[in-house]
Formats: sequence, C-alpha cells, structure tokens
Amino acid sequence: MPAILAAVGGISHELELPALLDHAVTAICELLGARRGRLELLEGGVAGYGRGRPGAGAVELPVRAGTETFGTLTVEPGDSPEFGCREREVLGALTAATGMAVEKALLVDQMRRRERWLQASYDVTKALLAAQDLHATLRLVAERARAVAGGTAGAIARPDGPGRLVFDVVEPPGDDAERLIGLTVPTEGTATGMAFTTRRPVVVRDYGERVQEQQRHHGVPMPAMVKDLDSAISVPLIVADETLGVLVVAKFRDKSPFTASDVQLVETFAGHAALAVEFSRAQEVRQQLAVFEDRDRIARDLHDLVIQRLFATGLGLEGVSRLIADAGVAARVAGFAHDLDRTIREIRNTIFSLQAPAHAQGSLRAELLRVALDAREALGFEPRVGFDGPLDAAVPDVVRSDLIASLREALANVARHAGAHSLSVEVAVDGLGRRLSLAVRDDGTGPPVEAGRFSGLANLATRAARWGGTCVLMAADGGGSRLEWTAELPARPGEQGNGR
Repeated sequence: MPAILAAVGGISHELELPALLDHAVTAICELLGARRGRLELLEGGVAGYGRGRPGAGAVELPVRAGTETFGTLTVEPGDSPEFGCREREVLGALTAATGMAVEKALLVDQMRRRERWLQASYDVTKALLAAQDLHATLRLVAERARAVAGGTAGAIARPDGPGRLVFDVVEPPGDDAERLIGLTVPTEGTATGMAFTTRRPVVVRDYGERVQEQQRHHGVPMPAMVKDLDSAISVPLIVADETLGVLVVAKFRDKSPFTASDVQLVETFAGHAALAVEFSRAQEVRQQLAVFEDRDRIARDLHDLVIQRLFATGLGLEGVSRLIADAGVAARVAGFAHDLDRTIREIRNTIFSLQAPAHAQGSLRAELLRVALDAREALGFEPRVGFDGPLDAAVPDVVRSDLIASLREALANVARHAGAHSLSVEVAVDGLGRRLSLAVRDDGTGPPVEAGRFSGLANLATRAARWGGTCVLMAADGGGSRLEWTAELPARPGEQGNGR
C-alpha cells in the first residue's frame, strides 16, 4: 500500500505532460513487475517501458477522467503469464490516477498555450501601434504563429489575381524560405486555397507530399524541406466580408500533429492578426495618399512651369542655330535643342509616374508603379520606372498578371542578392503591339556565378515561356546586373495571329 500511494503521489505531482507519461508508465510497470508497457494519448504523446511493444498476455486499459478518454495504457506481465486479480485492481487504480493526472496536465498545458497566444496577439498589436508597415506586420504574424504553435515554418499567402494566391512571407528566413517566397498556388485543389475560398480553417497531414504533387504539374522546383512537412494548419485572415489572405503553420514529419485545440487557438490569433493587417494596410494607404497629393502638386508645377520654360528655350535654340554661320557651332546648338526635347519627354514620363498611382486605377502602368513603390523598403531606395509604347491597350489581362508578378519577383531578387544602390525598370511594347519587354538593371554585385540557384529566376523563366518569351540575367555594362524578360503578345480580336 505505501508503494501504491507513493506511485499515485508521484504521478499526480507531474504537470509537464511528457514527464508525466514517462513517470506513470515506469511507476506502474515497476510496481507490478511488468516486462513492457506503453502509454499513448489520443492527441499525441507516448511513453514506453522496456524494449518493444507489449506482447502476449498484455492488458489494455483506457486512460479516463470522468467520461472523457485521453488514451490507452498497455502493460505486459513479467514472470507470470497474466496478471492476478490483486494486480489487476492495482493496475486499474493506477490507471485511474493517471487519467486524472493527464487531465490536469492537459488543462495546465492548454492554459499555458493560451497565455502564449495572448502574448503573440499582444506583440502584433504592439507592432500595429508602433506604425509598422504592412510587410513587417505580415512577417511578425507568421513568425509569432510559427513559434507559439511549435511549427517548423510559418507563411502568409495573399491574393494574386483571380484564382491564385502568392506566398508573400515565409518564416524562418533562409535559403528554403527564399525559394518559397513568390510561389503561387491555385485556390482550387490546395489546402491554402480551400481555406481562402471557404473562409474556414483547413488541417492536413502529409502536407509535403500534397504540395509536391500539386506543383509537379507546374514545373516549379521545390526545396528539399517541402517533402518533410507533415501536419499543417491553413487559417484565413478575415476582416468583415473580406479575406485578406491565409496564415499557414506547418510541422516537419517528426513532429506531433496539430490538435483540435491548436486549430482553435490559431484561428483566434488569426482573427486578431487580420485586424492588425487591415490596420497596417489602411495606414499604408493613408500614407500613400499623402504622398500622392504631394506628387500631384509637384507634377502640376513641372507641367505648368518647367516644361513650358524648357520648350521655349528649345525653340529659341533652334531659331538661333539657323542664324549661326559656322556649321559646327550651329550643329552643337541644334544638338542642345534636341537634348532639351529628350529632357521634356523624360519629364512628361515622370509626371505620369507621379500622377498615375493616384488617378489611373486599373491602369497597367499604375499597377507596375505600385509594385515598384512597394519594393522601396526592401531595396532601401525607390527604383526609377520608365514606359514606352501602348502598354494598356496592347497587353491583355492574361499576360498582365505574369508581367506584374515577374516585376515583383525581379525586384525581390535584387533586394535579396544584389546589394544595389540604384535600379531602373523599363517596360515597353513594340510599335506593332506584338512584343512586350521588361528590363531591370541594378548597380549591385552582378549576376551570381550559379544563377540557377535562385528559384526566382526559374519562376521568371516559366512565366516568360508561357508566352513564347525568354528571361536572361546578364552582367550590365559598367557593373551590376541586367535582367531582360520578354513575352510575345497574343493577337487582338480582328487581327491575324502572330505565327506562334
């Protein structure tokens, strides 16, 4: 009896679940002289005594507290072929004590997890009040969700055109995360897409195998870590009637699966996080509006004052060049007039760049400019953007989404790898409206020796190939890198095909 009481006291004293399981199965087996024992919980957690699983003559008892069953205890007798009545009574009593201890430990564990999730929500709210930008808020949400849930990776996917989501943030940072950033997935046939469309949490097992199978048909290389991912939770970020994106938390195969309690806690956290994301987005919009108003004023001044003066000066120089007898001097003066004409064209392009984000909603130029503006923080400077040709008229929507995604990917690659201090973007459509080109030049360290190691380049090449185009990364004249991405534009209605 003292030994039984000591065993019950030791089991009841443990509050940490792994230690409790080990202590309980060891105490029970030693007290009964059992050869082997195994204690396994329904929601994950297992402990064993002796080598191997219990075999012949083993007794299996449910581990209960009240009417709730938490798991199963299996014990194999030692020297005797089976347990006697007295031993069975002791085993039943110790199993009941174990059930009550497990119930208490699970309650304590749940309370501690709730405290951690509340702290994570507080961290996100604190970042919100500190006026962090949208990308920083998204990264914090993914990082805190991963850490508190005990996950291996955390990510946030956001809408990227009809029927598609793109992973904007992947935690923790590293080579594998860089391979996944920018990865697009369809809203149909994926756990992430299902969470987005149904607005409900989705829990899956064998997550890595599902992702690899789905992406195999798209020709996108997957990092090695993906095949080891198992249990995953995809939770929508919802504010009112809008779904802002999906929060994904995943574990490696050797980790215990997520429980129903985990899903509930992640869903609650996602609700708080969605409010923070919406607040950051609204704050970013307000800041952009303030910038746009200032840019609109600058654009008006450039148009009303600077261009008019330059134009008048150019006309004056052309007139003077005709009066100069020396042909060489006249040619130089005429050249100055042509330089002023080019300057006027550049200023007009700048005026459009300043005004388009505020006034050209739905314009392809405006969308490309917004992508460039969004990259300012990651780059550390604002890229210069230029356009040529009838972009909005010639580029159809099906190509537009790939162009925008390619520019975003190219800017992200420069921010991550180039160490650049300036960058220029040129987007053009030829005079026939059949060929689209994107050129991104930076003054950084130049292209890597092994360019193929960046999956972003593979994504760019895949998007270009979809439209019969190419994607080439090369060293730029004078240092840095130059990326040239092209696409053959489909013939518009009423025109003959372009031969592809």
